[in-house]
Amino acid sequence: MSRFFAGGDSSSESSSSDEEELYSDPEAPKEDEESEEDSDDEEEDEESSSDEEGGKGGVSKFLRDQESSEESEDEDKVTVVKSAKDKRLEELEGVVKLIDNARRINDWSTISTEFDKLNRQIVKMAAQEKVPKIYIKTIAELEDFMNDTIAAQKVSTKKLNATNARGLNAMKQKIKRNNREYTTEIEKYRADKEDYMMSEEEEEVQPMEKVKKPKAVYTEGVEGADDGGGWGIVGTDGKAVPYTPEKILSNLRSIVESRGKKNTDRAEQIRVMEKLLEVAVTPYQNIRVLLTLISTRFDLTTSSSTNYMSQEQWKSAEHEFGTLLGTLEANRNLVVVENAEEWEDVEKPPQPAADELFKIPGSIVSIAERLDDELTRSLQHVDPHTAEYIERLSDEQALYNNILRALLYVENLQTIEKLETPQDAANRIVMRRLEHVYFKPSQVVSILEETAWKSIPSELDSKITPRSGPQDIATLVQVLSTYLFKNSIDIIRARAYLCQVYYFALHDQYYRARDMLLMSHLQETITNFNISTQILFNRTLVQVGLCAFRASLVYEAQNTLQEICGSGRQKELLAQGVQLQRYSQVTPEQEKLERQRQLPFHMHINLDLLECVYLTCSMLLEVPLLAQTGSSPDIKKRVISKTYRRLLEFHERQIFTGPPENTRDHVMQASRALAAGEWKRAADLICSIKVWELMAHSEQIKKMLSEQIQEEGLRTYLFTYAPFYDTLSVNTLAGMFDLTERKVAAVVSKMISHEELAAALDQVNSAIIFRKGVELSRLQSLALTLSDKASGLIESNERVLEQRTQGTANAFERQGGQGGRGGRGGRGGRGGQRGDRGGSRTRGGQQFGGGALGGAIKV
Repeated sequence: MSRFFAGGDSSSESSSSDEEELYSDPEAPKEDEESEEDSDDEEEDEESSSDEEGGKGGVSKFLRDQESSEESEDEDKVTVVKSAKDKRLEELEGVVKLIDNARRINDWSTISTEFDKLNRQIVKMAAQEKVPKIYIKTIAELEDFMNDTIAAQKVSTKKLNATNARGLNAMKQKIKRNNREYTTEIEKYRADKEDYMMSEEEEEVQPMEKVKKPKAVYTEGVEGADDGGGWGIVGTDGKAVPYTPEKILSNLRSIVESRGKKNTDRAEQIRVMEKLLEVAVTPYQNIRVLLTLISTRFDLTTSSSTNYMSQEQWKSAEHEFGTLLGTLEANRNLVVVENAEEWEDVEKPPQPAADELFKIPGSIVSIAERLDDELTRSLQHVDPHTAEYIERLSDEQALYNNILRALLYVENLQTIEKLETPQDAANRIVMRRLEHVYFKPSQVVSILEETAWKSIPSELDSKITPRSGPQDIATLVQVLSTYLFKNSIDIIRARAYLCQVYYFALHDQYYRARDMLLMSHLQETITNFNISTQILFNRTLVQVGLCAFRASLVYEAQNTLQEICGSGRQKELLAQGVQLQRYSQVTPEQEKLERQRQLPFHMHINLDLLECVYLTCSMLLEVPLLAQTGSSPDIKKRVISKTYRRLLEFHERQIFTGPPENTRDHVMQASRALAAGEWKRAADLICSIKVWELMAHSEQIKKMLSEQIQEEGLRTYLFTYAPFYDTLSVNTLAGMFDLTERKVAAVVSKMISHEELAAALDQVNSAIIFRKGVELSRLQSLALTLSDKASGLIESNERVLEQRTQGTANAFERQGGQGGRGGRGGRGGRGGQRGDRGGSRTRGGQQFGGGALGGAIKV
């Protein structure tokens, strides 16, 4: 090996070995080669020792010039000397950055550790200089982040692990204790964040220093720099400034492409788009940024642990939606439609002419629907008994304003001939408007409509519901419903129909609501619709029943409410709560869906009032029926309300009955008093129920109930005590029940005409003459019961036979079989005889003095 390359790198060694091979004799023996290698090793050792002792040699001699040139370059570089203040500030920013990274992954253990380190640095800095505003920003954001996390943990099923939970508990006390000292500064920061942080930058600028203009420099690795080829504008703070009008479309493209990806900081994207909105100069840029910004705000709901949008984000989205509609109204050549193609060139924005129609992809109706859904979802989770719920409910006016304004925009799109606007968009937005109106009283809707039209520019008007149209709210509901009847199908049409029926029932138009509901035949096909429409049908049915009760139609009210109240699942059927059964197997997903369907509290129908109306109507119908049937075995099976019967039996089995405490106790004790003929006590018990105050015109309702109890008390008395009378004066009955003789005569005549009472009314002498029929013996009653059961068994056997044969027998055989058996004809005859004897049994039943309520009505 050459001694010039001794001590060099591996490349020099390889080159020396190649040189030796080149100049060596290929025929030389291997021993000589080994001796040469040994001598080379000795020479290398000598050279290395000589280099160490005598200075640089070998390759160092050749690299001496290069080292000297590097030393000269180092001398040319400017050494940056940082002050102690700058070093402390850099350390502080490093800790803040670590805290921000820990916040992104929800690592409270690291946050707690770094927060202690941050406070130790602040103690050193506060002794010599003012507390930096970046520290105020950090502790304020930490407090907000902690409150959001605690609120999310209350409603979330996924809990933090043990380490993070300990860190979060530790941070509660630390932040609360630490932030007391900086309350004033934190309030200033939250009042106006941008101005607060900009004031710090202005303070740092020396008064005599000349500020340089930003220049385009290489920004790779610079904070905030975009990926525009590595070049961008850098401000005086050393951070890149990428927010320029020319870069808006490219920034939007990158934000849209990152939607749905993991580890995407949507809050940072919102901040970026807010900056882009400030620098946007053209209407097209404003529209594009607003559409993306509103959609990103909605994405925060899916990424957060809470199930609803925060009020701050919702109000921001609502304000931006209003700005978007205003921009579109001012620029009619720019339209937002769903089937438009996106502009691909991010470097050159479109420049449509004044009379040219340019389509932008998006959906105004979808944004309005999402705002409505998010407000409903937040109302579902807020406690309805707090001021927060009232404050949140006040946002409905702003939402209704935007819904009405979006409807006007969709109507304008339908007038454009070049644009094919689908009818479905108009149907959806009209349906949303109707759903905000149908369940409210007319006075509230009038205020809602008036305020909404005032917020809309005067040059805008609607063709469906003109601004100068009729102010009658019933007409408004009818116009919106009629529009949907004509232009929609299936679910939307059914929902519009139900909303109109609900409105009529709410405003005491019973017959109109009942006729519409019967003509729609929705009760036959409602099971084919989705669950939300079935809930609306149940609510409408209940409202119609309450309307019938207010109209003094007791039978109609009880018959309408029977299906809902008789099931015992009013909460679930009306979507006003989740009532889990004892042995039900409900998965967490099903329970979550049930809770998502719940209606906000201000849309609830009072369940106590509903139960009170149902039980009162059942009492007015069941007590006279129990007195009429007595213990007759063939009529005993007739039941109007099983729920009422079950509660009545439970109440009768009680050994001691105390004063009534709730609605059920009042109704049950009133039932016993009514059965015993004490109609005044029954009326007092019913009218003392406090839930009647929830209804409009409660005094009229109580008066109506007293009159109904008087009439039913008279009927119950006649059913119970008729066997003990031959004649009974009408004047006597009028005095007993505080009714006029004319009213008593009308009630008795009605009972006689319906064959409920075997008697005659002597109008000359003003008396009731009772007829005594042939009383059936116990054996005869049992024989008739047996014959009825045998007839029912034969008919059921015939139905089973017909199902199995599936019509294989011809009509002649069926007719012959019937004639040969003589079954139906014979049974018809027996049925007629039973009908006659049934009248006798009715009279015989009147001779029973006990009644179904046992000791309550015994003589």
